[in-house]
Amino acid sequence: MRFVLGSALIGGLLWVASATAQDLNGQPDLTRQQTYTPHRASSADPTGRNDDSRRIEPGATLTVLDADGPGTISHIWFTIATNEDYHLKKIVLRIYWDGEASPSVETPIGDFFGLGLGTYNNWQSQLLSVGNDKAMNSYFPMPFGRHARITITNEGRQPVGDFYYNIDYRTYARPLAAGTLYFHAQYRQAQPNHGIANNWLRNQDTSKNPNLTGENNYVWMEAQGHGQFVGVTMSILQNQDLWWGEGDDMFFIDGEKSPSIAGTGAEDYFLGAWDFGGHPFSYPLYGAPVVGDELAGSRSSVYRFHLDSPIPFSKSIKATIEHGHANYRSDNYYSVAYWYQAEPHAPFPALPPVEDRLPKLQAVGGPGNADALPKN
Repeated sequence: MRFVLGSALIGGLLWVASATAQDLNGQPDLTRQQTYTPHRASSADPTGRNDDSRRIEPGATLTVLDADGPGTISHIWFTIATNEDYHLKKIVLRIYWDGEASPSVETPIGDFFGLGLGTYNNWQSQLLSVGNDKAMNSYFPMPFGRHARITITNEGRQPVGDFYYNIDYRTYARPLAAGTLYFHAQYRQAQPNHGIANNWLRNQDTSKNPNLTGENNYVWMEAQGHGQFVGVTMSILQNQDLWWGEGDDMFFIDGEKSPSIAGTGAEDYFLGAWDFGGHPFSYPLYGAPVVGDELAGSRSSVYRFHLDSPIPFSKSIKATIEHGHANYRSDNYYSVAYWYQAEPHAPFPALPPVEDRLPKLQAVGGPGNADALPKN
């Protein structure tokens, strides 16, 4: 089996059983001779000694890839050594395709790898993983026609003493297939989500408030143009007691006023059940690597990838999820959405300032947060 990306195939992303010697945007057939040229951009010491990292001063930007195409990035590996607290939230990853001024990927580096709480935890999936120890890996195929540039910016107060990287990519003698879609990733957060109430005691207390339009939902991403949504990683810091996950996922495609895709609850969208049983798990396409207790201050992380059936859009898409049933809860959400689309892309929302990105318990009232001023 191999992963194929390209508009020559209906839906753009799917699994197929047959293979050719070389697919410009997917995994090669190991039984056929490959004709691409492999490359690696690396922090390896050019003198041949063992000083194999790069230093990034506060406010500085390091370019880790600057390559001409046509080509495809097949694998990214990063690891970081620094004394800066919450450096995973303070170091920013950006990726630019074909000389664009606006990045197609812009996210705190930890969030891109599913570490949205600013601390390390090991987990694995088919496309992203964090292994022993603090090794961050991406296997998203990232094609580029003319040029690819990846930058790392240190927005912290201390130098990043050691930033290590290996980026594997291949170049081709012929252009990408016409209509090839490009990889995008967008960071969003709500600290906190603004719940509609804080005087509830049970999940069911607000069931009289239906939400059919997605108003005030947490937004994973919005895009203009055509492409397909392929997944999301999300981390949660609870500001209130009890189960955070009664919110339904809702996808609004091509300007819909009501979602054509709507779910039954957050743990259901992330393909677990019953509050995840209180136990972490990670599988190739879905999981909850961090599962906290149902108490204010608890932390959880979840993910899902739609490789079985990416969600296509022809004009636009808005991918969202409720924060508690009908948006009654006021927890903190931090997320990165991943999708492929034709360029140009719509501008991304500005990244929040560094201090606002750091996970902090918020005074919102409600169960477990009684010291906050009541809303109603």
